[in-house]
Amino acid sequence: MTIHDKAGAVRPLTLAWVGRHLDIGERVVKTEALHGGITAEMRRLTIGTRDGGTRDLVLRTFVNVEHAEDWLNRECRALTLLTGTGVPAPGLVAVDPTAAHCEYPSLLMTHLAGRTVLDDEGLETRVPLLARQLVAIHALRPAERPPEYVAWTTADTVVTPEGADAAAWAAAIDVIRKPAPPYQGRFLHRDFHPGNVLFDVTPPSPAGPWITGVVDWAATSWGPADLDVAHCSTNLALLHGPAWGLRFAEAYEEAGGVLAAAASERLYWQVLDGLAFSGDVQLVAQPWREAGRTELTTRAVEEQLDTYVTALMDTLG
Repeated sequence: MTIHDKAGAVRPLTLAWVGRHLDIGERVVKTEALHGGITAEMRRLTIGTRDGGTRDLVLRTFVNVEHAEDWLNRECRALTLLTGTGVPAPGLVAVDPTAAHCEYPSLLMTHLAGRTVLDDEGLETRVPLLARQLVAIHALRPAERPPEYVAWTTADTVVTPEGADAAAWAAAIDVIRKPAPPYQGRFLHRDFHPGNVLFDVTPPSPAGPWITGVVDWAATSWGPADLDVAHCSTNLALLHGPAWGLRFAEAYEEAGGVLAAAASERLYWQVLDGLAFSGDVQLVAQPWREAGRTELTTRAVEEQLDTYVTALMDTLG
């Protein structure tokens, strides 16, 4: 009998599909909803093995999500590419991008040890680890490039938060009215941030925490390293304060990463990503609260975003 909590229940057709991708004699014995995602349902499936043991898989399901087929195909290609590269990513088990077999488009992959860490404590240790991991991702040279990146906002769709520094936001919007700077393309995760990185923080460890996995490769793209760095920077700024957002680019370079040479070009990518959060603060903040950061209300995160955008524009001097 499959044991599950109500939120973790797997739909019948999907459960049958999963069963067809298990080894002979294996079965799903427990399902559990995983929290933290914004666009997809995530479940951990405990698989009973023939020898009486268990192993875990993860099921990712897009329910009524636009572009689900594209996202799952991208993730499938990325996970295949990452096999054997040293980048700790899940292993692909099966994918049904068009819901030919499942109720909704789904992907089945291996489960990675570790957990996301969103606390302020220990951040000074984790930021260099995040930077080194992102440098390693950008060093990959796939035989087949993923699709070109797509900007997640435009000058005309930015939503200036209530009470924000109007002058700073107007100046920031003007920055992204200009054409994108030229760049050297890189393999991008495109959604690299602390919520998509797993750490082993088991005490006591003389070496400190280390990264055990990078997940959610559905937005994999080809574009400037600056864009991935900017996205992680914005997340750090909203989670931990604007100073950490500004610090991440430095950490990336210290780890050997190469960013745009001109300060104006770096600013373009930083602002482009920061402003992209303007209309999605509520969606971004909710999983953080579910993970224990209850003080990160929508309003609090809006204020952090305003402070960060203002700080970016202050770098112009």
